[in-house]
Amino acid sequence: MNQTQLPLDDRGLAYGDGLFETVLVRDGRPQLWDLHLQRLRRGCRVLGMPPPAESELERLPATLGAGLKVLKLIYTRGSGGRGYALPAQPVPRLVWQAQDFSPDTQRWQGVTVRLCRTGLARQPLLAGIKHMARLENVLARGEWQDPMVAEGLLMDCEGLVIEATSMNLFWAPETSHQTPVYTPPLNQCGVAGTLRQALLDLAVLEEHPLVADQLPGCAALWVGNSVQGVWPVSRLEDADGRELARWQPGHLHRDLQHQAHLALGYVGG
Repeated sequence: MNQTQLPLDDRGLAYGDGLFETVLVRDGRPQLWDLHLQRLRRGCRVLGMPPPAESELERLPATLGAGLKVLKLIYTRGSGGRGYALPAQPVPRLVWQAQDFSPDTQRWQGVTVRLCRTGLARQPLLAGIKHMARLENVLARGEWQDPMVAEGLLMDCEGLVIEATSMNLFWAPETSHQTPVYTPPLNQCGVAGTLRQALLDLAVLEEHPLVADQLPGCAALWVGNSVQGVWPVSRLEDADGRELARWQPGHLHRDLQHQAHLALGYVGG
């Protein structure tokens, strides 16, 4: 079912019982499309929902025309059921919206991020999928209003750094060209971003845990997603805005950005 809005009895609206994808579309061609579909299908398996018809999804990006757009897909279990009980025969609902988009290229030169007080609960069953119940991220993003702060980093209940509010985290432990670039494992919580997955598939990234106390000692930090690309971190703050570390973006940042932005079609990014 394809609609332009959700009714009040929709389970996604009532309980967060659904999934969403945010896709960069360039001249009608969705970027990292296969990875978005893979994550959506995995989310459907986890939630026990029938996946949307491939034909219904495939036709959407081509209808958006020329230019750079962001397509947001929301796929819910639909209406029905009593309270939390699942409907006996769910009729999932797909809604979508597209908007013109321009990447924040100024932030490709470096951004300020801060540590958030709000933490992430561990729930391995839901780890990695992009489900609609994102209140932890909403509360974390509400911790600052300073426009100079681009993102906030979230830790789990064990003190491991997991992700940013709407981006994944990458870091390098050393300044050498041969140093690995790491990203936190997401087997307990967090969203497995499609850009992150593309870089893992290219062997640009390796998974490795990171605790907050290790952040100031990193040689480089980045945050990134499949819409904005990769932003190098030039300043890290604590939750009160006090500086914890500062970096000068250099060759390590350029190498990672080149790989990431090439995957998104950002030529020269």
